[in-house]
Amino acid sequence: MSLPHPPTITHCFRHPDRETGRRCTRCGKPACSDCLIQAQVGSHCVDCAKAAQPDLKTRVKYASAKQPTLITYVLMAINIAVFVYVGAKDTSTLGGGIGSKGQVSYEQFRLGLNREILHQTHDWYTLVTSGFLHFGVLHIALNMYLLYLLGQLLERDLGRAKFALIYFASLLGGSAGVLLLNQNAISGGASGAVFGLMAAAALSMHRQGINIMQTGIGRTLAINLVLTFVIGGISIGGHIGGIVAGAACSAVMMAPKWKPAPKWATYAAPVAVGLIAIIVSVAVTG
Repeated sequence: MSLPHPPTITHCFRHPDRETGRRCTRCGKPACSDCLIQAQVGSHCVDCAKAAQPDLKTRVKYASAKQPTLITYVLMAINIAVFVYVGAKDTSTLGGGIGSKGQVSYEQFRLGLNREILHQTHDWYTLVTSGFLHFGVLHIALNMYLLYLLGQLLERDLGRAKFALIYFASLLGGSAGVLLLNQNAISGGASGAVFGLMAAAALSMHRQGINIMQTGIGRTLAINLVLTFVIGGISIGGHIGGIVAGAACSAVMMAPKWKPAPKWATYAAPVAVGLIAIIVSVAVTG
C-alpha cells in the first residue's frame, strides 16, 4: 500500500518566513492574513487589490462626483480663510482685528473698496478682494449661511462652471454698485454676490410661475432689501449692484425650459455682465 504524500507547506509570497494555507482568489499566490484584503468575492492579495483600483484621474472624478456643491464649499473656505488672515494679520494698525466695530484695520483698508482711494491707487484687484472681506463674525456668519443655502439650491442645477460665473458676475456687480453709491466708506463682504444669487433664484422661480413671496428665497430677499435701506452701515450699492447683476445673468442662464437660451449664451451672459461691471467701475473712478 502506498502512503499519501505529506502536505505541501506554502509560504507567503511577501513574507517567506510565514507559513500559510490561504491563497489570493484572483491570482492564486499564497499569502498570509496580513497580505490579503477582503474583496466582494474571496480575498485578494495586496498586488491584485492595487491593480484593481482605478487610476488617480478616475478616483478624482469619482470623488468630485460625490460632491455636487464643491464650488460653494470652496467659496466659503476662501471667505473664511481671508477673514482669519485679516484678523490674524491686524491687531491695532487702524483699529480692528476680528470682530471690531466702527474701525478699519490696515488689511481691511488694503483689501476693501472705496471710490476715492481707488481713484488714487488704481488697485483694481480690490473689485474682487472686497467681495471676500468681512467686518466681524456676524457679518461673515450671515453671508456664509446664505451662500451655503443658495449653493445647495443653484449649483446642482447650474453646474459648477456656471455657478462660479454667476457668483463672480454678481460680486463684480456689487463692487460697481459700491463705487456708484457708496463713496466714503470702506466696503467689503460677500453680500453683493449673495444678493445676486438670491435674485437669480427668485427670478428663475418667478419665470416658472411660482409666487416668490410664498417661498423662503423671496421672503429672505425682501427682508434683506428692507434692512439694507433701514439699518445704517450696510452697503446699499453693493446689494443693489449684486441684485441687478444676478438678475441679468439669470434672465439668460436660467431661462424657462420652453424657451431655453443657446448653451453658449449661458456662459457668455455672466462674462458680459462681469465685464460691464468692470467697465462701470473703471469709468466711475476714472
